[in-house]
Amino acid sequence: MPGHPAVDFLVTFVRGRIQRARSGELDRGASAVEWVIISAVVVAIVGVVAAIINMALRNGADKVSDCIDGADADGTC
Repeated sequence: MPGHPAVDFLVTFVRGRIQRARSGELDRGASAVEWVIISAVVVAIVGVVAAIINMALRNGADKVSDCIDGADADGTC
């Protein structure tokens, strides 16, 4: 006699989790550490790229500011 689909799913899910726990599948911790390291590297790369872009924008803004400050009525930058 089939039961309620949600209950059947829950029972199957819990049985699977118990089976994995008993099988000694302990690789998940190492996988988590790998993801933390990968994430840290990505964050560092993004930080370096952001610093480079920020420096380029500041240099461009300084050039525009110097151009505006040094411009006279008949000259251009």
